[in-house]
Amino acid sequence: MRAQKVWFFMVVFLMVMATCSAAKKGGRRSKGGRRNMKDKGAITRFKTPESQAYYDHDDGAKITLWSHFESEYILGRKIVFMCAAEGTPRPTITWFKDGIELYAHSFFQVHEWKDERSIKSKMEIDPATQMDAGYYECQADNKYAVDVHGFSADYTISFV
Repeated sequence: MRAQKVWFFMVVFLMVMATCSAAKKGGRRSKGGRRNMKDKGAITRFKTPESQAYYDHDDGAKITLWSHFESEYILGRKIVFMCAAEGTPRPTITWFKDGIELYAHSFFQVHEWKDERSIKSKMEIDPATQMDAGYYECQADNKYAVDVHGFSADYTISFV
């Protein structure tokens, strides 16, 4: 009888593990929002040489460092994204998730370091939940240009 109980619990445990491993990747992303870098909105054709000179300005905001394109995080742990930009005047960095601007709250912090021509921004989400899966963008802008880099984040379940 005891061997049957142990065997029964082992079968149930294996079934649960198989179900969890099949659903290990989150896959839960909110609808809408951008999904890849092709959507970043770069202008490739200009109507006039004056408009090209405006948008291709040497002092325009340019993102010089950013987080990996795809990131996988563990539920309950911290997610960290980095973004650095330069330009004159110094750009501002704005963070977006699925096309919506993010604002600081108790589980979401943005830290910035500035100097004369550049800015570095670190976004932290702690603790990470399933709702944090999505497409994140770092947007740097000044009066001459806007530069955007995006990356997707998805969760994984850890059984440690």
